Amino acid sequence: MSLRFYDTKTASVRDFQPITDGEVKLYYCGATVQGMPHVGHVRSAIVFDILVRWLEYRGFAVTTVRNVTDIDDKILEKSAASFAEDFEEDGNYKPRELWFALAYRFEQEFARAYGTLGVRRPTYEPRATGHIPEMHELIETLIDRGHAYPSSDGSGDVYFDVRSFSEYGALTRQKVEDMQAATDADPRGKRDPRDFALWKGHKDTDPQTASWPSRWGRGRPGWHLECSAMASKYLGEHFDIHGGGLDLRFPHHENELAQSAAAGHGFANFWMHNGMVTYAGEKMSKSIGNTISPQEMLDQAPARVVRYFLGQAQYRSQLDYRPDSLSEAASAVERIDTFISNARYRLEIRAEGVDGTADSGVSEVPEAFGIAMDDDLNVPQALAALHETVRLGNAAMDQHDNQTVALALSQVLAMTAVLGFDDAQQDSPSEDGSAYRALDQLVQVQLAQRAEARAAKDWARSDEIRDTLASVGITVVDSADGMRWSLDK
Repeated sequence: MSLRFYDTKTASVRDFQPITDGEVKLYYCGATVQGMPHVGHVRSAIVFDILVRWLEYRGFAVTTVRNVTDIDDKILEKSAASFAEDFEEDGNYKPRELWFALAYRFEQEFARAYGTLGVRRPTYEPRATGHIPEMHELIETLIDRGHAYPSSDGSGDVYFDVRSFSEYGALTRQKVEDMQAATDADPRGKRDPRDFALWKGHKDTDPQTASWPSRWGRGRPGWHLECSAMASKYLGEHFDIHGGGLDLRFPHHENELAQSAAAGHGFANFWMHNGMVTYAGEKMSKSIGNTISPQEMLDQAPARVVRYFLGQAQYRSQLDYRPDSLSEAASAVERIDTFISNARYRLEIRAEGVDGTADSGVSEVPEAFGIAMDDDLNVPQALAALHETVRLGNAAMDQHDNQTVALALSQVLAMTAVLGFDDAQQDSPSEDGSAYRALDQLVQVQLAQRAEARAAKDWARSDEIRDTLASVGITVVDSADGMRWSLDK
């Protein structure tokens, strides 16, 4: 089965054929760094991280660009508020924060959240403020082609003329007459209320550092312009996939497509959008208190579990969070991890290879997993294949069929790698680290003493050793193959 993805623009699942054989160029929208990351940001990053991993597994060389919007109205507003609210109370000083410092602080929070949950860094992560010349060049092209115009009121704004481009609305299949007015700039200089800002003239209320010189006067870029300029700079004027959250389809991606196509760019062959995260079936809203942040999830469960939950749904579908969601995900992850631990113990290996061998020479996923992932990243079906492999591996252990155990282990490890579970930060020592090896040696001494006690039928001593280990979070499991241990999740 060939790779197939849903394309938002055509509203259909289509066969995926890259522009250049063996290469895929992907752009997906990153954060506007005006606050802490929310769960929607993280879900989107995980979705496209899985996409990249699967494309690489299928043999493609993938170039990924994820932007950072580090200048916009809200960033400036929050910075200004820090100056207005500057005070010293009870010995606590609330410092003023310049807009670029505020943006960088939150950019680091996003990087921390991505890293904790195993989202790999893109090939490049450009900031909007570093690409002003490219934006100027794109605006010039649009003006020369008759698709943009400077404001008539002397404000320094430059607008995209939506009525000059007959295909405006193609991405979301809307007519211009049915669209709401664009609210991203002062409407007084617009020809049509729906025209959107390419360049926003500097206002006296904004800091001088938040503006750049241009032929239209000092100002800063419009939100939509940034992505078009950066995508074409790093991926070329025609690339394979553009992605982002479903909420970005309009106006952001619609406007990106319009301005890039109007400039003569082929732009993206596929538009892929991930669904939203809800809370018990309702849209998350701070006003009604039904929100949960990535950090709140991480406070409740290990990163591997949170990654499993946020990545488990088909990417285009809505992902619903409920209070028991993480416990359900934890149970699923525990089944996988218990099999991996048991299989390694059965085969007398660890991740570092106690006997000098790797976990397995096989790194292929099962056919059912591959079929599911090729079919528009059908992760739920892929997870079904993963858990079925775990079940078969457990059955093989019961039957002392080590060859089948080894095959199942290699397949499970291949699947967890594709899904990114293995890169989520561990709350406990990982089996391939020196901390784990040191802990293992200490625990093995205790297990040897417990084995001696059991051989002497000193059950009280055996239970005492087991309970002592349990008190520090180490679970001992007795099996036909002997004793093994694991850290509590």
